[in-house]
Amino acid sequence: MDIKGKKISIIGAVRSGIAAAKLAKKMGAVPFVSDFSPAEKMTAAKNKLDAENISCEFGRHSEKVFECDLIVTSPGVPSDSDILKSAKKKNIRIISELEFACRFCKGKIVAITGTNGKTTTTMLCSHLLNRGGLKAYTAGNIGLAFSEIALDVNENEYVSLETSSFQLDFIEEFKPDYGILLNITPDHLDRYDNVFKNYIDSKMNLIANQNEFDFFIYNSDDENIPRVIGNKSVNVYSFSVNQKIKKGTYISEGKIFFADKEDEEIVCGTDALILKGEHNLSNALSVVTVAKIIGIPNAVIKDALASFPGVEHRLEFVRNYKGVDFINDSKATNVDSVWYALRSFNKPIFLILGGKDKGNDYTRIEALVKKNVKKIYAIGASADKVFNFFKNDTDVEKVNTLEEAVLKGSIDAVENEIVLLSPACASFDMFENYEHRGRVFKEAVNNLPL
Repeated sequence: MDIKGKKISIIGAVRSGIAAAKLAKKMGAVPFVSDFSPAEKMTAAKNKLDAENISCEFGRHSEKVFECDLIVTSPGVPSDSDILKSAKKKNIRIISELEFACRFCKGKIVAITGTNGKTTTTMLCSHLLNRGGLKAYTAGNIGLAFSEIALDVNENEYVSLETSSFQLDFIEEFKPDYGILLNITPDHLDRYDNVFKNYIDSKMNLIANQNEFDFFIYNSDDENIPRVIGNKSVNVYSFSVNQKIKKGTYISEGKIFFADKEDEEIVCGTDALILKGEHNLSNALSVVTVAKIIGIPNAVIKDALASFPGVEHRLEFVRNYKGVDFINDSKATNVDSVWYALRSFNKPIFLILGGKDKGNDYTRIEALVKKNVKKIYAIGASADKVFNFFKNDTDVEKVNTLEEAVLKGSIDAVENEIVLLSPACASFDMFENYEHRGRVFKEAVNNLPL
């Protein structure tokens, strides 16, 4: 992609937007960054852009945005935002930061998407590839923005790329060598006109440009995926924790099997994976499938599964306090994530639930709440909704802060029970992001009086 001398407007001045601006300048373009957030909240971003002598504006989207050859949009900018609508009317080409970065990446891309499990799977993938003697970067929706490392990746190296539906909304030629689709359940419907099909269509952009030289790996246990794949020339593999697979990876009698048409072999036992929960087994199978296609030895795969510690804020053990386990699952920003969390423990649970609601339907977890949850602490902007939905299912108490919920949990729970932060909601009503929420939870737990 030759952009030398081109004017490129970049919408959004957070991690991916700043990285795209730097990449554009490095490739000889003239970037301009515009962010609608107030200038007083964007001091750090402005300092970074000023240090690179990149022109920028905050608190508005001026007409200067449209004085360009191309617009690169950050994933945090809604596809139906006024600025992008205006750009479309002016027939200005719009691409995502993902699309922009991929034009400059020479390495192989393992793109991982799905409603849940993306971060864990992305990090496990790079961990396994590196254990196998291959150079693999972790980027995308976690860690480094794709634009930040795109030029660093050589032809024989890999990018394990966490890919959100928002990043897939404005693609043209993005074509991963390996595309993994973990699951599809309703989420972010506020960004898709509350239409589940629109969300599914966005996810399926993952394979829109793949061909017979690429690989698509999907979860055959997810009822929403097989019916929307369609007829593709791409090499299709699947994975399952519940059924035998003819081409892909599955579990039987405590062992992970890999099958490729008529050939089948045992990779390792499921006990090699130190992460808990059926969902983590499913995530691991997707990565094992990629590893087997590439040709990584079984012994290396087993070692990688056994040495992967997991992801911060995802079912993260924080502390045992007076016999009670405190678990940080702040990354559970939708109902389906909470469903997996509630199935991961066989002890009574005191659940901290709530935040910025995204159109949640709690019927998905109602039966598990009745069965496994002794009490819910409802927090944040959705506290009333949580209280009204679950008040007839279990004990529910509305609390004002996360710290208050932790303190009440430490009093109410007894030995061999669990206090679990698994909010099912975004964090922006009370926190900067889910990481901030998780840190506040951990700090509150670690500050409980002895």
